[in-house]
Amino acid sequence: MKKVLFATTALVATAGMAAAEVSFGGFGRFGLYYQENDNDVGDSTRVEQRFRLTATGVTTSDNGLKFEGRIRFQTDESGANPRQPGGVGTAYEGGGFGSSNVAQRSAAGFAVTSGGFRLDVGHVSDVLDSGDVLNYYGYGVGLTSFVEQSSGWSLPNSGFGVSGDDARVDPTIKLRYAMGDFTASVSYTDGAKNVVGDTSPNTFITEAEEWQVGFGYNFGNYNAGVAFGNRSVDVTGEDGLAVPTNANFFDNDFWALGFGGDIGAFAFSIVVGDSDIQDDTSYGFSVKYDISATTDIRFAFSDNGIDAADEAYGIGFRHSLGGGVSLRGGVGSNIAGNSVADLGVVFNF
Repeated sequence: MKKVLFATTALVATAGMAAAEVSFGGFGRFGLYYQENDNDVGDSTRVEQRFRLTATGVTTSDNGLKFEGRIRFQTDESGANPRQPGGVGTAYEGGGFGSSNVAQRSAAGFAVTSGGFRLDVGHVSDVLDSGDVLNYYGYGVGLTSFVEQSSGWSLPNSGFGVSGDDARVDPTIKLRYAMGDFTASVSYTDGAKNVVGDTSPNTFITEAEEWQVGFGYNFGNYNAGVAFGNRSVDVTGEDGLAVPTNANFFDNDFWALGFGGDIGAFAFSIVVGDSDIQDDTSYGFSVKYDISATTDIRFAFSDNGIDAADEAYGIGFRHSLGGGVSLRGGVGSNIAGNSVADLGVVFNF
């Protein structure tokens, strides 16, 4: 993300004090999005739109520690079907297919960096989402990256994003250490307690927690990484009452392996993963080929290891128009087995 300096504060307040910076950056995109539908509404084409603005504050202490904090604002179209009951943006809630929501905002994320160590706290990415040790998503296809090499996977992965006014974001702590070509990363997410149901004996409490550990290594033009972890949800009945038999309790172990690299104009990424709550091992890959200094073509494939889901795949292109602007598009099939296509412009600032 190209950052544009917006303001500088704490300028030379005392000798040796470092300046603080506040910067804004992000991107916008707009175009058309098509998706085949298996219902009575029929196939649908909508206007695709997104605008993202991230505010970041950075300062450095006298002993060299770098401190960061950030929040995000974002507005999107509603991809919900206008005749689909329930869900954000549907006709039942005053929205509609292709309409734009009012800008959402994020919880805050913080970071402290010193040498090869970086500590992230709050609303931050876990090991898988961060890309610290392996490329989980690969080379996405289309204006919206509607197909990635991990599309539809069941492995827990969470990152920095936006949500509605009443949303609550579980805090994550992630520590990364990088030394030369080696990287190690660990994260822990402490889920909040939630009361489910409002009348006895149907009231019970869920509490989730998740940890991830990963290691990565770069060698020449190639990289390899591994990550594994556990997500558990503990369910207890209120005042010692029995937990309902349909309570959402699970203890999910998971892992992922990644390998990638580039050979001249050709780049590739491969990821394999598994978890206790899926039928088979997941695997996916994506490739990118630069046909010129300004244009690349890319392909992505994902099998999420769930019997009820289809394989997702797609082919697309990106063409740079200069100044951080690019024309992007693609066509493919999603995990529901429906055809998908999009085309539009992305501009970074």
